[in-house]
Amino acid sequence: MSAREEFIELYTTHIHRDGSAALLDYLTSRSDFFTAPASARFHGAYAGGLCDHSVNVYHCLTDYLARERVQELYGLDYPPESVAVVSLLHDLCKIGCYKSGTRNVKNAEGKWEAVPTFHFEDPLPYGHGEKSVYIISGFMRLTREEAMAIRWHMGFSGGEDPRTIGQALEQYPLAFALSVADMEATYFLEGERV
Repeated sequence: MSAREEFIELYTTHIHRDGSAALLDYLTSRSDFFTAPASARFHGAYAGGLCDHSVNVYHCLTDYLARERVQELYGLDYPPESVAVVSLLHDLCKIGCYKSGTRNVKNAEGKWEAVPTFHFEDPLPYGHGEKSVYIISGFMRLTREEAMAIRWHMGFSGGEDPRTIGQALEQYPLAFALSVADMEATYFLEGERV
């Protein structure tokens, strides 16, 4: 099964609230979500990387939330719909932001050559997590915890005041869990280590 097929299957299996069908139609028919990279030069820097990353984050988040310690000691328990919403949709802010191009690099012989790459050009510079919340909210309603999880999914790797990040992660544990899942997918599943 391709990542696109898996994404659509996970989405249609778990996300049923009002507006979800319109959002899926937007993703499949009027956006580059399934062909966009996840980044310009790092994780998922290839056509389709954004979809791959979103599916990876879903699996990392469901695995994290299934841990005995997370369930019994921390008491984290979220509906499957919330888990799917935050993980599959956390990076919608990247839709329409990557343009194909080239960059010059030295080859093995020390000569410069043009190689394919992506360039980031944000037509709506609204921030990272908050832009994803904004896009989703145009189609369907998020719970406060879902909105906060998506808004703060970058955790301490974002550029905000660490005190504010810490407060958000403490008040909204799903934000912490999503941040962990996003980092695991980015650095272990999709990083140069694999």
